[in-house]
Amino acid sequence: MRSIVSVALLAPALLFAVSTSPVNVLPNEAPVPTGPPTGTPAKASPGRGSTCTLGIVDTIGGTTYDWQSNGPELKLLSNTLGAGVHAVWMYSTSTSGTTFPDRNMRYNFYDYASHTWNWVDPDFMASGVNTFSERTGFGNVDADPNTGVAVISAHHTTGSLAPILARDIAPGGGIFEYCAGEPNVDGYAWPALRVGTNGFYQVAMIDYPGTQSLFWSRAQTWCNWDPAVSVAPPEPEPLFSDQSDAVSKVPGMNDVCITWVNSPNTYGVHPGFYRLSTDGGDNWGNSTELTEPPAFTPGSETVPSFHITSLYPIYDLTNQLHIVACFEPVIRDTNNWMPAEIWHWCEANPDTWNFIHRSAAPDSVYANIGYNAIMACRPSIGQDTWGNLFVAWEEFDGVNYTPGPPDRLRAEIWYSYSSDNGQTWEPGIKITDTDTVTYRFPIMLDVITDTVMVMYMIDEATGFYLYNEGGPTSNPIVVQKWQNPLAPGMQESREAIPRRMGVTVTPNPFSRAARVSYAVPQRGDISLIMYDAAGRPVRTLARGRSEPGRFSAVWDGRTDAGEDVAAGVYLYQYTFGGRRLTGKLTLTR
Repeated sequence: MRSIVSVALLAPALLFAVSTSPVNVLPNEAPVPTGPPTGTPAKASPGRGSTCTLGIVDTIGGTTYDWQSNGPELKLLSNTLGAGVHAVWMYSTSTSGTTFPDRNMRYNFYDYASHTWNWVDPDFMASGVNTFSERTGFGNVDADPNTGVAVISAHHTTGSLAPILARDIAPGGGIFEYCAGEPNVDGYAWPALRVGTNGFYQVAMIDYPGTQSLFWSRAQTWCNWDPAVSVAPPEPEPLFSDQSDAVSKVPGMNDVCITWVNSPNTYGVHPGFYRLSTDGGDNWGNSTELTEPPAFTPGSETVPSFHITSLYPIYDLTNQLHIVACFEPVIRDTNNWMPAEIWHWCEANPDTWNFIHRSAAPDSVYANIGYNAIMACRPSIGQDTWGNLFVAWEEFDGVNYTPGPPDRLRAEIWYSYSSDNGQTWEPGIKITDTDTVTYRFPIMLDVITDTVMVMYMIDEATGFYLYNEGGPTSNPIVVQKWQNPLAPGMQESREAIPRRMGVTVTPNPFSRAARVSYAVPQRGDISLIMYDAAGRPVRTLARGRSEPGRFSAVWDGRTDAGEDVAAGVYLYQYTFGGRRLTGKLTLTR
């Protein structure tokens, strides 16, 4: 949503907040001449990261189009149980100009029978198959719950700007039939597609280049589009393509949800909304504003605001609606991009938000994060077949950046999971290795079995080539997969052994208790001790011989003697094998 004000080597920078300039940024979707791709993109290393911090990585494709979503993460990964996993991404090989005349939705399929992806080439840029026969983009995939085939949306710009759908002939077939949206949905873009058990093809979309208002349509049978219906009023319109949607996959249920954030090009708190239908779109309830969670420091001058990369909804296996969102702090009417928080909401307890993760607030921030992002953003959620919830998001590293223009921080991919319907969440786990690339646009698999899957792009350069920030690079599209830590029989070995020592603290600042999570890469002596600002030990949280793994301790703001300590800044010191990690945490009362 925002173009970040230049920040040059801040040392120390703002500890808790970095302000943003609210500028909506969308790609130009005007029709462009079609033609063959031009130039030869610089190739990244094929198969980068075949093994990594957690699990293994499959390189399933590539692209020079490094802008994969404007607002919330698109649903680009969908599971057909018993058949395989469908993956799509925006694809191009163009390296001349920024119109990308060969842009397309590219498709690949992971076959459960062979445990391989259907279209993998030694040149990863040639992996996968084009979905459409014309220039398209900004769509997603959903598996038809009745047939198991992939249905893929996009908008096309040939003659007019309108949604178009592609439907495969069989799961993983890669041969598509098409359904263009004209004339009933002519003039709409960024179509978010979901397919329900009633066979309806539901699409939430934005009118473009009009007022950027929210509309909805459906095809009750293939290529029989209903006229577009306005969705947001009486609540404020999105004013940006930050909509998302969900449909129930429970047999006999026809629930539909549309979410959006009101994102005017101004400072201030931006509200989030949802609207529901229980009969497949025949009738809609009133649009409802979501209350904000008790994020950051309740009662202070800091208040939370939904970010444009918020609001990713799903219906679970019991037909309950879940939404994950990311929040930015607003201090005296000024929006800030750090720290950021990830929260979970469930319609079973609509007045309660569940905390998932807070991004770091490093003493020094060495660069900007770039367009349409905050420090931790683009969360997506999935559920396994035992009812556990999983969330993935992208998070920027305050000190890992590309020096020189465009001065952008690099991002990594994190995830968490919950075994109690989202009431509590495991401390955030970083699944990518710190590197000289940036990991962007993660999407969690929607239905998980004994393997968790997250797809993302490895961008070889931090600046967006789409916006003339540096030259083009060939960026691998990868799927990282690892054993489901909550699958039956896996509870005793939830996480892979970490490669390095590390500490995370959530929440920070805290008022009642903070969870201090630490990684032990091999068997050895460890200690985890809290100190006051004068360097005096306050509380020993862990000490002694430890096996390798990931552990956590809770500090409730008391000394070893059980006495409450005063509000203020405290230090943790984690020691392992002669090495030390030290950081700050703030106690509020």
